[in-house]
Amino acid sequence: APAPPPARHLFSDPAEVEALRGNLLAWYDRCKRDLPWRALVRGDCGKRDPALLPAVWVSEIMLQQTQVATVIDYYNRWMQKWPTLQALAQASLEEVNELWAGLGYYSRGKRLQEAARKVVSELAGRMPSTAEDLQKLLPGVGRYTAGAIASISYGQATGVVDGNVIRVLCRLRCIGADSSSPAVIDRLWDMANVLVDRSRPGDFNQALMELGATVCVPKAPLCGECPVKQHCQAWRRKLFGNPPKVPDVEDCGVGDCPLCPPATEPWVSSLGVTNFPRKAAKKPPRAMRTATCVLERRGCHGAPEYLIVQRPSSGLLAGLWEFPSLPLAQDLQEEREREELADHLQMWMGQPVAAKGLRFIGEVIHIFSHIHQTYVVYSLALDGDVTLDPALSPSRWVTEDEFRASAVSTAMKKVWRA
Repeated sequence: APAPPPARHLFSDPAEVEALRGNLLAWYDRCKRDLPWRALVRGDCGKRDPALLPAVWVSEIMLQQTQVATVIDYYNRWMQKWPTLQALAQASLEEVNELWAGLGYYSRGKRLQEAARKVVSELAGRMPSTAEDLQKLLPGVGRYTAGAIASISYGQATGVVDGNVIRVLCRLRCIGADSSSPAVIDRLWDMANVLVDRSRPGDFNQALMELGATVCVPKAPLCGECPVKQHCQAWRRKLFGNPPKVPDVEDCGVGDCPLCPPATEPWVSSLGVTNFPRKAAKKPPRAMRTATCVLERRGCHGAPEYLIVQRPSSGLLAGLWEFPSLPLAQDLQEEREREELADHLQMWMGQPVAAKGLRFIGEVIHIFSHIHQTYVVYSLALDGDVTLDPALSPSRWVTEDEFRASAVSTAMKKVWRA
């Protein structure tokens, strides 16, 4: 069995836990940001109209992998359009994708709507109110989101662990093992559940996340402004230097402690508290090339129209619209790229397309979380009308304004600007 972590990595002193809770909540009451979803849940603990769409649910899904400043406008538009579970359940996926366009990770919006439909059709319109039921019953709700909804909206005394909380806890207790490993994550969840304030669990969890987002930031943390620095092992270590070479029985640095940094990654004095957390090296994103063609025709009212087609209902950018596109092999010669794209366009148009007629526009780079995507952009102006094959994926001709209003990805908007 793995060795248990020494006491210095734990919150085992009830008096310290109580002091940490008080200091953190007092700071949060003074300094918390005014965010729109907080106004809707403050003090309600689930007493609002159960038909209303839970604000924290929408905000937490949107905030996954996305910055607060970006989310605010999307959140406000979403809640204005679909204020109730019933309204969201009745929306079409096309409407959801159109509102989500540009926010990224599009499966989040789809799962949010799927979960609303399940609540309305199978759960009598009532949201589950415990973290266990939220995670078990709702698609797209994982351990963190379930804990956030249960504690903030329904007052359940359960902790949460997200990227900000990981950083704060690792610094508070000098946890230097790989913070993305399942074993370390489980330890952090245990700590979060010990720390959470039983009388104000939602506020405490938001305070812990707020601390990581505004003070205990990844680089150049504002330790002087931290309300819990007296409880922070990393801050104390920065002040007083390295621990003695022969550690006390409760200190770490030797042996097989599951939460200490590896011996090959010692404390670096110049980094201070930013020695923590340690993460495994990320895999570099894989490179992909895609040929994309902007097909243009003259519409019935004389305005130019452009062909967009719908992506498959699963996978990357599921259900979104794009210009006809074709993945390319790496290191393909330009002439061969043109030929393959021309063959692909012929499938859509039902008539031959001359590769030499494709006008090269340039290359557009878009970085997804795990893909370095290069779009090789071409355009082709058509003289006459084209009858599209209805057996293929959904497709339609759109004006510029209709394109901008459609559920298209940020990458396609970059292609359009090119």
